[in-house]
Amino acid sequence: MDDHPPEVSRQEPDAYTPRVASSVPEEEEAPVDPSAIELRYRYHRARRQARVRARQESRLARYRFYIAMTVLIAIAIGFVVVSWNEIQRLFGI
Repeated sequence: MDDHPPEVSRQEPDAYTPRVASSVPEEEEAPVDPSAIELRYRYHRARRQARVRARQESRLARYRFYIAMTVLIAIAIGFVVVSWNEIQRLFGI
């Protein structure tokens, strides 16, 4: 005797019936909730505004970064110039 369960391919063709999804209801059969539609509009509008706001914040952050880097480089160049002048004055170069 075979103790293993039979495989699907060994079953008789009429023993296996696949489940089929139910059909899509007609447009007039689908219940429509006006408040749900308004909520979806608000939801997508808020997402779009958040996406635009994030893009603007990213652009502003890029500008802040470049301004900060310019200021730091200017300070570093000023420090190097002042240091070089002090070295020349001390050592008579």
